[in-house]
Formats: sequence, structure tokens, C-alpha cells
Amino acid sequence: MDLEEAKELKDRCSQCAAVSWGLTDEGKYYCTSCHNVTERSKEVINTGAIPNTKIQAINRGLKRKRKLEKGWDWYVCEGFQHILYQQAKALQTLGVGPELKNEVLHNFWKRYLQKSKQAYCKNPVYTSRRKTTVLEDNPSHSDWESEPELLSDLSCPAFVESGAESQPAVHTQKPFPVVRASQSETASVCSGSLDGVEYALRKEKGIVKMTVPRTLAFCYLSLLWQRETITLADLLRFVEEDHIPYINAFQHFPEEMKLYGRDKGIFAIESWPNYEDIYKKIIEVATFLDLPRFPDITEDCYLHPNILCMKYLMEVNLPDEMHDLTCHVVKVTGMGEVDFLTFDPIAKKAKTVKYDVQAVAVIVVVLKLLFLLDDNLEWSLSNIAEKYNEKNEEDKPWFDFRKWYQVMKKAIDEKKQTWEEARAKYLWKSEKPLYHSAIDRSVVYKRREMVVSLQKQFSTLVDSTPTVEKKSPSSFQFSWTKEGSDRTCFHGHSLQGVLKQKGQSLTTKNSLYWLSTQKFCKSYCKHVTTYEESNFSLSYQFILNLFSFLLRIKTSLLHEEVSLIEKRLFKAKYSTTKKKSSRSRKARKC
Repeated sequence: MDLEEAKELKDRCSQCAAVSWGLTDEGKYYCTSCHNVTERSKEVINTGAIPNTKIQAINRGLKRKRKLEKGWDWYVCEGFQHILYQQAKALQTLGVGPELKNEVLHNFWKRYLQKSKQAYCKNPVYTSRRKTTVLEDNPSHSDWESEPELLSDLSCPAFVESGAESQPAVHTQKPFPVVRASQSETASVCSGSLDGVEYALRKEKGIVKMTVPRTLAFCYLSLLWQRETITLADLLRFVEEDHIPYINAFQHFPEEMKLYGRDKGIFAIESWPNYEDIYKKIIEVATFLDLPRFPDITEDCYLHPNILCMKYLMEVNLPDEMHDLTCHVVKVTGMGEVDFLTFDPIAKKAKTVKYDVQAVAVIVVVLKLLFLLDDNLEWSLSNIAEKYNEKNEEDKPWFDFRKWYQVMKKAIDEKKQTWEEARAKYLWKSEKPLYHSAIDRSVVYKRREMVVSLQKQFSTLVDSTPTVEKKSPSSFQFSWTKEGSDRTCFHGHSLQGVLKQKGQSLTTKNSLYWLSTQKFCKSYCKHVTTYEESNFSLSYQFILNLFSFLLRIKTSLLHEEVSLIEKRLFKAKYSTTKKKSSRSRKARKC
């Protein structure tokens, strides 16, 4: 930028009326006071130094650069739409059916735009510049059954594949037309989007503002509606492993979508998604959208506790025979009922089941029923199993809790170390740098190029690569084989050492049981119970830490779920405790 050459322009700025001009790298005048970029450019006086054969090519390059520098007009909701589209595509590559992207997620997003008055309505909240396309009132079609129109004028891929346009399907959508900034409009200094500043300041009661974490809530609601084989913990783990765009998702925006200033605070994420936080957002979004009751979760669905319990028993290398006991607990507690499992946002107390947390909590309860987990009985039973296995090497081995603990302790420690190293090496800086204003763009890009160059030089010196190799996606984090003494597979082991015959049925040798929570918090309390490690046995702590790491959740959350299952399983025990406490209170009063 040359301020001396820009002095010849004596016109006043249309924005601030100042006469202080500078030149951009493209030769266009900009106001040094308010950074308003005009369409006027400095004329080239001497072209003798430029060969005639090159003039045409240089001009073409400058025109293209100006077009990209100006960018398209776009709204914040269109940025989130692009992120949702990329996430839906990623889920499709993971094996999810195309109808999730083309129908379910599209309709959820369309309903959100209408409820938040951003599109599909007569009076959208946008008051400046371009307006979004709205739906005409059609009494013959409901909002869910009407043919999808354009969400906006953004040149972003629609939620339907381009090849589907020629098919006469009802749920097809036209591609977005290319909309370029008009010559009369000037670039926003505070944000690349038209409404970045307005969106950041917007605080309307009853409106759920869209954020990047809420895109995961939309994805999970779509998965739940389709009853897909991906739990919430799996979804967040796939995000962590970079199979689903989330951190720096904005770098997948088209080059013409300029993003800076206030847009940075809206689209830039600097933390991993949290299970409890996303769960709360799922409830918020579903309630705000006023969604109807979701499809029933039946026994043949992947999210049913009987199926998920089998999955997690395989994951943590426990005997297959435990599945009969987990199914029995699910049946007795009524957690396998359709009404208990099916999500209904319009119910009085809208809540969806934490399917994965509930399944592992059932396994914890069964382990307590079998081994008590009091740092005493489980080791005594292990001694019995060890002696039996030594004497009967050819028979089916009895399950040895101590040996299983040693194998799992080593495996989980290795997995944790790998996970922590991957997190420490993760590059939070995006390949597409963010800057506060258009004037800072060239400086930020030069700094980014310098950083990348230094990283390459350093990695060459230490003979290592700065990025972690992406793993192929899998529903399982552990793979157990019968080869190797340190990787013993316990799936085929017998529970005969901890069960005994009683009539025509089997029952546990252990007749004792201790409750994880003696007294629950009051209804107005935010949590059901509290968890302090020092109050519990080391075996119980290990089991909770193992499953909590697999699901990437807090240990207290799993402990709470275990307590709730015990409350349903031992109703008589809890009611007796309640009566005793009420009697003692009456005695004190007397």
C-alpha cells in the first residue's frame, strides 16, 4: 500500500467524509480512517515496461483477485448451513443412509430457520441488504410435507446431491445460485458476513441461537430419528478423531465466503465437545423446534439396552454369559420398555435417554451383583477361579476377575497415553487463517505461511511429521484376540465360579449388595447424587474410570446413572430406608 501515490485522489470518503486515501495491493483506493474500500483504482500511466503479450493475462488475474477479495454476500445462518452439510456428508461416509442428509436433517434445519425467523417466513429478521427466499403460505401442505425451497441465496451445496435434480422426487432441492457482492456495496469492516455484528448482539427471549456445538445436536437428533447405529459418545469420538468437521469447520467454506472480525467468535471453536453439554443442547433444540415424538426404540434397534450391553461387554473383554444377566436387569427395571426409551420432546419433562451411559451402567450393576466390588469378595472369587483353571486346563476356563483386571489395566493405560499424546499434538490453528478486518488479511496470511514453513523445517530436522495420522473410523476402540498372554480374550470364559444352581435356575453365589447412593438429592438440586472417589472401593473406581474413558464422560455422570438403575432395581430397599428415616424424624419430634 502506497500512501504517497494515493494523495492525488482529493474526493471525500462516502462513509466518514475524510480525505485520507491509501492503495491496496490490487491498486484500489481505501480510506485510512474508516477502511472503506472503493471501486476506484489507480490508473497505470506508463505501460511501456509491461510486454504487450502479458497485459491480457495480468488483467485477468487482477479481475479474479478483485472478485475473490470482495466475496459473496452471506449470512451467519448460511455458514452454519454449510457446516451441517459437511457434517452430514461425513456421516454418510461413515455408513449412515443418504436420507439423513436429504430429508431428516434438511427438514430439521428448515424448521429451525422458520422458528428463529431467519428464513421461510414473511418477515425475516434480516433488515439489511439481500433478503433470503421465503416460503409462500400453502394451506394444502404442512411445513413438514411441503416441497423444500431454497434456504437462501448462498452458493453452498444443497442438502440434496446435484445428480438428484433431474429425478422427479418430491424432496428435491434446487442448487443455490451464485450471488456476488453488488458494486454499490462496500465490504464490512467488522465481519465478513452481512449480519455478523447483529447476530453476535442478538438476544431474543425464547430463541435458541445457533452455535457450532448445536450443529452436533442437530446431527444427533437426525441420527436418533433414523435410529442409526451411532450413539452420542460415538458421534463425539468421531469428532475428536477428525472424521466429522467441527474444530475449524469454517475452513471448508468456499473461498468466496470471507470470514473475519465478529465471524471469528461465532465459528471458531477452541475446545472439544462435552457429552453433558451436547446432551443439554439436544434437549434445547428439540424443544425449541417443537418436534413430535420420535420413532419407537424397540428390541431390534441398535439403541436398545440389550444390544448396546452386548456391544460394551465385547468392548471391555467381559464374558458373553453376562449378557443374560444384563437382559434380566433391563427387564426387571423396565428400562427396555418402548415408552421409556423413545424420545418425546413435547412431553411435560422432555428428556432423551443417554443410551450408551445407561448400557454401561447396567453392566456395572451386574458386576456388583456378581463380585460385589468391595475390594475383598472379587479377589476371593479370583483365587477360586485361578485354582480351578490350573487343575482343569482342558475345560472351559472360569472367569478370573484379577487376571481380567490386569489385562484391562494395561490396555486402558496404553490407550489413555495414546489419546493424551494425540490431544497434545493436535493443531488448533486452521489452515485458513482468521483475521479481524480485511486490512489485516495480508499480514495474517504472511504470518501463517511463515509458521507453516518453520514447522516443515523443524519436522525435517527432528525427522517427524507435525500431524497425527488419522485412524480409520470404528465403533470399537479395542480389538481382542486369543493370541498372546498379555491380550487374553475373556469372551468365552464361564461364570460358573460365581453362579450356583437353585432349582432350575442359576443365581449368584454372592448374596450381598451395597447401594452406590444411600440418599438422593432433593428435586430442586441440579444433580441426583454426588461422587467422591475416597468413599468407594478401588475396584468400583476402576470399573467407573474404565467405562468413563470409553464414553469420554465424567465419572460422576456414570455413577449417577448406576444409582438411578439401582433405585429402580431395589425399590423395596429404598422404600424401607425412607420409612426408617421418616420414623426417626417423628421420634425426634416426640
